[in-house]
Amino acid sequence: MFLADVGGFTSQLCRNGYIHLRRGNPFYCLASHCRFSLRYTSTKETSKKSTETDALLANEKSLIEDCKTPPDKRKKHTAPRSQIFRIYRWNPEKPKAKPYMQQFSLDLNKCGTMVLDALHMIKSRQDATLSFRRSCREGICGSCSMNINGVNTLACVTKIAHSSKPIIIYPLPHAYVIRDLIVDMTQFHKQIRSIDPYLKRPGEDCFLGMRQILQSPRDREKLNGLYECVLCGCCSFACPPYWWLGDKFLGPAAIMQAYRWLIDSRDFTHKERLHKLRDFFSVYRCHTIFNCTKTCPKGLNPGKAVAQIKRHLAGLAKKEGPDLETPLPNPCRGEEIYPCREE
Repeated sequence: MFLADVGGFTSQLCRNGYIHLRRGNPFYCLASHCRFSLRYTSTKETSKKSTETDALLANEKSLIEDCKTPPDKRKKHTAPRSQIFRIYRWNPEKPKAKPYMQQFSLDLNKCGTMVLDALHMIKSRQDATLSFRRSCREGICGSCSMNINGVNTLACVTKIAHSSKPIIIYPLPHAYVIRDLIVDMTQFHKQIRSIDPYLKRPGEDCFLGMRQILQSPRDREKLNGLYECVLCGCCSFACPPYWWLGDKFLGPAAIMQAYRWLIDSRDFTHKERLHKLRDFFSVYRCHTIFNCTKTCPKGLNPGKAVAQIKRHLAGLAKKEGPDLETPLPNPCRGEEIYPCREE
């Protein structure tokens, strides 16, 4: 006998022969205590079909129980994966205490896949005084730059490699530490501002916002590998000449940004930008060690940009003219922002 009531999910299973009404079956108890009308039909029960039905119901029951059980009470089907993190700690509020390395242990099954996820869990679960910078979590802002296992990189794009060895995290090397993993980036940002990281078109100040500045696909391709820089500082703080002359040498990040605006076909101040870099320290302190290229978390090549600027300064390369010229708008069209002037 199987259940075939008027409607509902149970009736559909019964009507199709997936649920058989027997004594001891939960659906038998349901049918005996239900308040709606039931009708019974007889059919031949096959042992093979009953076995398949019981296995299907057991599987569905386990899935429903697992779905309705809170996460903290679910059965753990995987063994815990413990990973040790050793993190640099220093608190300026305790000037007499020397910097030290603090050790934390995390279960990677309860943590995300990136080092930044582990830092968030340590800060929320174990030690709320741990300090570090973070913002986008997507490798775009460059805030979470730090030294992980001896390499300057971004914590949000560095995957946790499960190992018996601890993961060692330091702040960026050769930088003034403000607290824990936070370093002072004032000088770094000052050098970025010194190279004027924006388009400069002298004589067109009165036409700002009145038209689009055109650029051909070929000219746009020249910026590939340069505009992706997120100014995280990993390359600059991995450069030995920047360690020695950080107040005079611009560093790989600032020089690459300078080259990005120098070769832009929409910029008109090529000679002016080169003149600002024509000194003994700005570019020529680079010794082509290429630590910057090895450590860049975005896979860029700042060393190549430094070499290209040296070629422009030496006269071995010249900037090509733009493929597309952007005409100046005519302000003499009736009611315009800038009215016509008589000569």
